Amino acid sequence: MAADTSTIHRSLPVLVGAALVLGFLYWAKVIVIPVALAILFTFLLTPPAHYLERRGVSRVVSSALMTILALALAIGAGVAVTRQIGSLLDAYPRYEPNVTAKIEQLRARGRTGLLDKMQVVAERISVQLDRRGPAPMTQAEREVARAQPVRIVQQEPVRLSQLWAIAGPLLEPLAGLGLVLVLVMFMLIHREDLRDRVISLVGVDQLAGTTRALEDAGQRVGRYLLMQLMVNSGYGLSVAIGLWAIGVPYALLWGFFAAVLRYIPYLGSWLAAFMPVALSLLITREWTTALLVVGLFGTLELITNMLVEPWVYGRGMGVSQAALLIAVAFWTWLWGPIGLVLASPLTVCLVVLGRYVPFLKFLDTLLGDTPPLAPAHRFYQRLLAQDDTEAADLLDDYAALDGLDRAYDEIVVPTLAHAREDLRQGRLQAPDHARVIDEAHALVDAHRRLIRPDDMVGGDRMRVLAIPVRDAVDEVAVSMLGKLVDMGRIEWNAASSAVLASDVVGHIRDANVDAIVLVSVPPGGLAHVRYLVKRLGSELGGVPLLIVRPGLAGDAQVRQRRELAELGVARLAATLGAAVSELRKMTALH
Repeated sequence: MAADTSTIHRSLPVLVGAALVLGFLYWAKVIVIPVALAILFTFLLTPPAHYLERRGVSRVVSSALMTILALALAIGAGVAVTRQIGSLLDAYPRYEPNVTAKIEQLRARGRTGLLDKMQVVAERISVQLDRRGPAPMTQAEREVARAQPVRIVQQEPVRLSQLWAIAGPLLEPLAGLGLVLVLVMFMLIHREDLRDRVISLVGVDQLAGTTRALEDAGQRVGRYLLMQLMVNSGYGLSVAIGLWAIGVPYALLWGFFAAVLRYIPYLGSWLAAFMPVALSLLITREWTTALLVVGLFGTLELITNMLVEPWVYGRGMGVSQAALLIAVAFWTWLWGPIGLVLASPLTVCLVVLGRYVPFLKFLDTLLGDTPPLAPAHRFYQRLLAQDDTEAADLLDDYAALDGLDRAYDEIVVPTLAHAREDLRQGRLQAPDHARVIDEAHALVDAHRRLIRPDDMVGGDRMRVLAIPVRDAVDEVAVSMLGKLVDMGRIEWNAASSAVLASDVVGHIRDANVDAIVLVSVPPGGLAHVRYLVKRLGSELGGVPLLIVRPGLAGDAQVRQRRELAELGVARLAATLGAAVSELRKMTALH
C-alpha cells in the first residue's frame, strides 16, 4: 500500500504538468499555432536562404526573398484551387444526366436491398402520417389566418460590436498570417541568436546535450520536411498526369489535393482518391473510368511506399509509424487542419527531447522507432511467456545475421544472467526459473554443431573436459560452447553440474584429458571457481586450464583476471567467442 501511495505521489506532478501543457496548447492556440507554423517554415526556408547567402546575398535580402516567395506560392495555389472548385461546381449540371443514369441502373437491379426495403417502409409511414393530418379549419379560423398584422420595423444604427462580429472571423486568419510572416523573417535573420538563447535558457552545464538535441532536431525535421515535400509533390504530379491520361477533368486540382492529403499517413492517399473516383462516375455512364482511377492510386501508393520513400528518407524521422498515426489524430483534434500539417515535425521534436532529456525518456520509448526491447530482453520475455516458438525464431534470425557465436553471447548468455539475478532477488520463483533454463537448454540443443571446412584436419584431437561450475545455468553455457568448438580438432566432453569436485578429479585421471574448461555464468560464481581451481591445482599435472565467464563486465573482468592470475590461471574468457579463440590457441600448442 505504501509503495502504491508513493507511486501516485510521484505520478501526480507529471499528470498535473501534462494537463497544464495541454490546456495551454489549446487555449493559447491563437498564439502557439502561428509560432509553430513559423518554426516549421523556418526549417523549410533555411537551406535555400543559406544557399543565397553563400552566393553573396545579404541575410536580410535572402530572408525577405524566401518569405515573399513562400507567400506568393501559397497565394497562387489558393487562387488556382478556388477557381478550379468554382469551375467544377458550375459544370455539375452537364454531368447530371450521367448521375440519373447510374441511379436508374441501380434501381433496375430490383428493390431487394436493405436500403431499398428501408426506403419503402419509410414511404409507407409517410403516407399514413399524411392521411392522419390535422382537422380542417372553420370559416372563422380561416378568416383570422388570412388577416396579416402590420409590423413596424425601426431602423437601428449599426454598432461597432456588430461590425466586429462580422469582420472578426475574417481578420483573425489574416492577423495570424501576418504574424507567421513576421516571425519567419525574424527567425531566418536571427536564427543563430535564437539558438544561443535556447542553449542559454537550458544552461551551459547542459551545453553538449542541448547542442546535440538542437542539431539532431534541426537535421531530422528539416531533412524530413524537404524530402516529404518532394515526395508528395511528385506524387501529386503523377496523380495529375495519370488522371489527365484517363480523362478525368480537373486533374491538376485532384493532384494538388493528393499532394496535400498525403501528409496524413496511410489514409491520406485514399481520401484524396475519393473525389476523382466520384467525378469519374459522373462524367461517364460506364464503370471503367472509376476502376482505372482506383488502380492508378493503388499503383502509385505501392511504388511510393515500397521504392521511393525508403530510398529518399533513408533512416527516416526516428518515429514509429503507429505513433505517427496517433500523433496525427491527436494534433488534428487539438488544432484542427493546422495540427494535421504540424503533426509530423512536432512528433519528431518530442522524440528528440525524449532522447536527450532524461525525465522525458518515456517519449522516445513511446514514439521512437527504435525497438523498445533489446533482443536479449525479448528472448527472455518470450521464454517467461512460454512462447518457445517465437524465442527460437528470434535466436535463429539473429544467428543467421550475425553468427551463432554472437547470438549465444548477446542473447542467450544475458538471458541466463537475468534469470539467475531474478531468482536471487525473488522476482522469479524456482519452478519458473527452472522452466526458463530448461527451454533455453532445449533451444540450444536443437542447433547443429558449428563445423567449418578448415576444421576437418587429420591427426589426434585434443580431449577437452568442460565442467559447469554450479548449476543448470552453467550447463547451458557448456552446451553452447560445445556447439561452437572446432570438432575437427577437439574431442568435447561435458560433465554435469551435479558432479562433486572429488569425482571430477577422478574423471580427469581416468579420461586422460588434454585440457580442462571451467564454465561459470555471472553474476556470482567466482567463489566456486576459486574453490575448484584450488581443488584441482595439485591434480592438473600440467594440463592447461581455461576459465570461461561469459557476460563478465569490463571492470569485473580486469579484477577477476588479476585474482585468478594469483592462483596460477592465465586463461580467462569473458565471452563464448573468446573461449573458442583460446581453445584454438590451445589446440595449436597440443
